[in-house]
Amino acid sequence: MTAAENVCYTLINVPMDSEPPSEISLKNDLEKGDVKSKTEALKKVIIMILNGEKLPGLLMTIIRFVLPLQDHTIKKLLLVFWEIVPKTTPDGRLLHEMILVCDAYRKDLQHPNEFIRGSTLRFLCKLKEAELLEPLMPAIRACLEHRHSYVRRNAVLAIYTIYRNFEHLIPDAPELIHDFLVNEKDASCKRNAFMMLIHADQDRALDYLSTCIDQVQTFGDILQLVIVELIYKVCHANPSERARFIRCIYNLLQSSSPAVKYEAAGTLVTLSSAPTAIKAAAQCYIDLIIKESDNNVKLIVLDRLVELKEHPAHERVLQDLVMDILRVLSTPDLEVRKKTLQLALDLVSSRNVEELVIVLKKEVIKTNNVSEHEDTDKYRQLLVRTLHSCSVRFPDMAANVIPVLMEFLSDSNEAAAADVLEFVREAIQRFDNLRMLIVEKMLEVFHAIKSVKIYRGALWILGEYCSTKEDIQSVMTEVRRSLGEIPIVESEIKKEAGELKPEEEVTVGPVQKLVTEMGTYATQSALSSSRPAKKEEDRPPLRGFLLDGDFFVAASLATTLTKIALRYVALVQEKKKQNSFVAEAMLLMATILHLGKSSLPKKPITDDDVDRISLCLKVLSECSPLMNDIFNKECRQSLSHMLSAKLEEEKLSQKKESEKRNVTVQPDDPISFMQLTAKNEMNCKEDQFQLSLLAAMGNTQRKEAADPLASKLNKVTQLTGFSDPVYAEAYVHVNQYDIVLDVLVVNQTSDTLQNCTLELATLGDLKLVEKPSPLTLAPHDFANIKANVKVASTENGIIFGNIVYDVSGAASDRNCVVLSDIHIDIMDYIQPATCTDAEFRQMWAEFEWENKVTVNTNMIDLNDYLQHILKSTNMKCLTPEKALSGYCGFMAANLYARSIFGEDALANVSIEKPIHQGPDAAVTGHIRIRAKSQGMALSLGDKINLSQKKTSV
Repeated sequence: MTAAENVCYTLINVPMDSEPPSEISLKNDLEKGDVKSKTEALKKVIIMILNGEKLPGLLMTIIRFVLPLQDHTIKKLLLVFWEIVPKTTPDGRLLHEMILVCDAYRKDLQHPNEFIRGSTLRFLCKLKEAELLEPLMPAIRACLEHRHSYVRRNAVLAIYTIYRNFEHLIPDAPELIHDFLVNEKDASCKRNAFMMLIHADQDRALDYLSTCIDQVQTFGDILQLVIVELIYKVCHANPSERARFIRCIYNLLQSSSPAVKYEAAGTLVTLSSAPTAIKAAAQCYIDLIIKESDNNVKLIVLDRLVELKEHPAHERVLQDLVMDILRVLSTPDLEVRKKTLQLALDLVSSRNVEELVIVLKKEVIKTNNVSEHEDTDKYRQLLVRTLHSCSVRFPDMAANVIPVLMEFLSDSNEAAAADVLEFVREAIQRFDNLRMLIVEKMLEVFHAIKSVKIYRGALWILGEYCSTKEDIQSVMTEVRRSLGEIPIVESEIKKEAGELKPEEEVTVGPVQKLVTEMGTYATQSALSSSRPAKKEEDRPPLRGFLLDGDFFVAASLATTLTKIALRYVALVQEKKKQNSFVAEAMLLMATILHLGKSSLPKKPITDDDVDRISLCLKVLSECSPLMNDIFNKECRQSLSHMLSAKLEEEKLSQKKESEKRNVTVQPDDPISFMQLTAKNEMNCKEDQFQLSLLAAMGNTQRKEAADPLASKLNKVTQLTGFSDPVYAEAYVHVNQYDIVLDVLVVNQTSDTLQNCTLELATLGDLKLVEKPSPLTLAPHDFANIKANVKVASTENGIIFGNIVYDVSGAASDRNCVVLSDIHIDIMDYIQPATCTDAEFRQMWAEFEWENKVTVNTNMIDLNDYLQHILKSTNMKCLTPEKALSGYCGFMAANLYARSIFGEDALANVSIEKPIHQGPDAAVTGHIRIRAKSQGMALSLGDKINLSQKKTSV
């Protein structure tokens, strides 16, 4: 370990603006000052020593005038002082003054105050001088029998650290602590003692555990946690011990401490893969999720359940617990609910799908009764999607689900209604037996639909799937009802003109007409202001959409009317009825065209909508067989193709997932038999406790790629030239939210460089955590300096700076070597992610920052260029492969990625190959990037530009 990586016990915040005091004034304060001034002086001495000052003249002053004081604050400060002060001479021998200090601490170890005894014992854990500790050993041993638990538990820690560092000082420590443990009653003391035995003498720890294994449940949680760790380590190293301790782990699953239950469940899963063990652990996890109030805890434990599910053997056990997992839906947090629903959907099978659907239906109905909240709408959407997936996988369930969900087509939340509509469209196409039910239900809710987008979709479904004469008549009735009185223009003008009549009649009409509900007389102005509002409320939905200027729904209506009219003509033989129905459909289209051209709507009809309605009128006037085929067969066929392509894509992704999960064994792989494995080979397995500790410290070992360019050497940046007096290079290690710069500094001169300091500054959303401390470099010596930089968001950052130093013996000013800039790559924070088309479109509309990048490359193949962009930006292509296959000289694709900070990045690639320029023409086009933050959009654009330049070299 380097000096910078040594364990640090003491952190002191130092105000840098104050002037350092002189040694004489400090000596004066320490000798003659009162307790308060001595305390302040001692603090200053500690700070100066931490800053590198030696102050040897003050050592005897402190021993004579400060050490005998009984003030608790001073005693605490003295512990810090003796920890940091140099205790040896330059040749490594102990200073004579330390004998006096040692005697003072022997007295403190026998002090009647338990705080002074305990804090002194804690200080002794930090001492690394055996000569100082040796005279104190009898006093330390005596502290094991002190009446107060604070002293006893610190005595155990002191004995443990002394035994670990200087075994010869207390060779019988394990035996001593074992005897102490047997008689001890305090939980914290027992925990420290037991932990020492685990690390110092595991056999004694096991002997103790064997004697009290039946009472483990009665122990405190801190001791139970250490017992779980011991059992894990023992069984990990020696699998034959599993049978001896597995019952103990089962008992600890019932512990009152959530931490113990969590660790015990994790250990049980690693020790046994029996279904009963997995079920017990999973049940324990589910209980923890439900009982714990912290959402972070819920998410962590849910991740454990997801990990269990990834194991093929455990999946079946978890399938039986799906109903228990669904209890987690009572949590109001959306993220927890989302993960729970995903887990339940992954575990659903034909055995439990019926129960799952019943629970989800209840949840959907519940969301209808809850007061409107942003998360309620999103949760309803999640439930609809989950039910949709269940129905697709288990078609028998669709009949139960559809009637409940179709109630939500009239919901004010358009997103949930759109999901229901998508589900209904897929169900009506796939399940022929449900068509009658869906059409009937659709006709019921049709008049209540509030959103124009949902209205359009509902019209399309009714027009496409109404196959009987009665249903077609019903659709026409609903459309007439939704349009109101026709012709629309004339009826609207009449209404406008008729508004004045009631006001004129007020004075001559009967008196009761003027009386309001409250019994007062209403004035003429009150009547006139209330009538238009009422008219607004009574307006039928479709008429309202048209008067608001939304004529796209009129084009959709024209298509629907054409389809049902053509179908009606085929079903009904009577010419009179045929002509009557077609004429009615044409009248509706004509009246809408008339309305569009008038000045009544808020926005006039667009040319596209006029063309569409006119085309439908022409088709109905001619009724040719070709048009009949196009309207009534081709439309449905295209939907069928789209759904089958979507299903194929889902199956392909599921297949990939299952291939990932299935453990493949090569024919020539060696078989490992537990019973034949040597003990030293067992240790090569991963220790879960060690892994979790490394993960918490951010030191998780990433697997290096096989490509040598992806090794650490690829991340080394040269900072200065080879001819500079100081050569420097940095290894940039990116670890999620922080960057560690490991800078190698080499003195290339024959002089000693003093106060050699690495000065760094940052540009972008980066923050330097601490200033690297100065070094002294001998001639041709080298040293490593570490600097931590915190990252706050995803954007390109630059670290720049210089190295300043003094040459020893030279009278000149400080020398300075300017460093090259270190560019932090945005790609370290961006990960490919997926989202639905609807979510992509919504984010595309919401994000305000756009960066348009012009394609500038020498690549000639569209697909190669797209793959290159995906590789260089770390984004995922959302456009299905089928849509990108084939060759037409043009390509459009949507890309999506998410940063580790939760920021979304969207991109749309629109590229073409100019055919008129020949087969070797380069790809042209644009890439539009959208993000919530400006930095993200600009950084991704820079990355694409840079990667294009590399390819065009």
